Amino acid sequence: MTVETSTLVPMTEANQNFSKVTRLVDEAGLAVILKNNKPRYIVVDFEEYDELQAVRTARKQKIEATADQLIAENLEALQELAK
Repeated sequence: MTVETSTLVPMTEANQNFSKVTRLVDEAGLAVILKNNKPRYIVVDFEEYDELQAVRTARKQKIEATADQLIAENLEALQELAK
């Protein structure tokens, strides 16, 4: 994942100046908080979070449907292997 350097905020600065973090989110859409000089947390607008959750839910449902389909298509072979 590529991160724009202007959105990086060290943990100590985020603790001392959280309004800077919220300003970055308002301006850039997100803020990346560094812990030990490594990206650790992402702060996003709540609407963006809702969209991410919807994508994650859809992906999970698709994976589950695919798994169910594979099991149904191969049930006989799976039962034979289970013996």
